[in-house]
Amino acid sequence: MSNTKALPLLAPEVSEVSEAAAPCCPPLTERPFTAEEAETAARMFKALGDPVRLRLFSAVASHEGGEACVCDISDVGVSQPTVSHHLKKLKEAGLLTSERRGTWVYYRVEPSVLAAMGKLLTSTSTAS
Repeated sequence: MSNTKALPLLAPEVSEVSEAAAPCCPPLTERPFTAEEAETAARMFKALGDPVRLRLFSAVASHEGGEACVCDISDVGVSQPTVSHHLKKLKEAGLLTSERRGTWVYYRVEPSVLAAMGKLLTSTSTAS
């Protein structure tokens, strides 16, 4: 059973029938954000603005197989309840998904989330 919750960091392409996704927001250099785009991007960056959350996100993203058991990533210098709090914040920001398997919870970063984050910070113009 999956316990996933994600905010709309990614929105489905209207013109495609597949489940392909596009970033919520254009690259920062393309045009100014709308209020909604700014809110979505701010939630993501706020979640990553804490060093413990950034370490947890990195631990999940770099873990073999693209997912990590909470038992494998909880050694970040804070208590287990604090780890759970930070993982919850990352899930609420749409950066992680999770699945309970028995007594353990496994977290993963969807590849489309990493792609969307990269596109958001990528310049659309090239230097001459």
